[in-house]
Amino acid sequence: MVTISKSNFLFLKKLKNNNHRDWMQENKKEYLANEKILKQFYASIESKLNIEDEISKLKVFRINRDVRFSKDKTPYNVHRSASFSRAGAHRRGSYYLRLEPGKSAMAGGFFSPESPDLLRIRREFEMDASEIRDILNQEDFKKAFGGFNQEYKVKTAPRDFNKEDPNIDLIKLKSFFVVHNFTDAEVFAKDFEENLMHHFLLLRPYFDYMSDVLTTDLNGEYLL
Repeated sequence: MVTISKSNFLFLKKLKNNNHRDWMQENKKEYLANEKILKQFYASIESKLNIEDEISKLKVFRINRDVRFSKDKTPYNVHRSASFSRAGAHRRGSYYLRLEPGKSAMAGGFFSPESPDLLRIRREFEMDASEIRDILNQEDFKKAFGGFNQEYKVKTAPRDFNKEDPNIDLIKLKSFFVVHNFTDAEVFAKDFEENLMHHFLLLRPYFDYMSDVLTTDLNGEYLL
């Protein structure tokens, strides 16, 4: 079992206080040593996910920031993150992990889906939201995530939807993802891999539901 070392976070803390290229070059050996540990951890998670699901791609996000359109010109991210994409057009959703001192979290779902998918999801909720509400209210799921992230939504109702719809709380959302935060102590614990996998696998009923929605029309006809 691969564990996250305190050295991983110590490096990120030092980077936060020395976020410039000269410092990174001087400490590149430490950076590479920590990246090796993280990549081993990601690979272990990918392997375990493939036992329960099918993963097509592990993406390790670059530490270099894209500063072209940002007021913040610091060159490096002070967190490390990775995503695990499910395989095949019939499997929707991806698993996400972010490691950062004091701000570590896992997440999963659909962030800013493209317009056709967004409309399809909203129409499904308009027609019948009982199944998604059952998933959101399942005891372990609700305990772990609370519910959908509420940061990204329209103020009243999307175009061509009734603001008095009983499911307007779901229809107003522009993204459909959940988050669970981890303390640093949880990240360093020997059972963190097991803890993370537990939370990732809680997403499966949700992913399976959304995969059904996004691969059928409102009559339930398969589109692929």
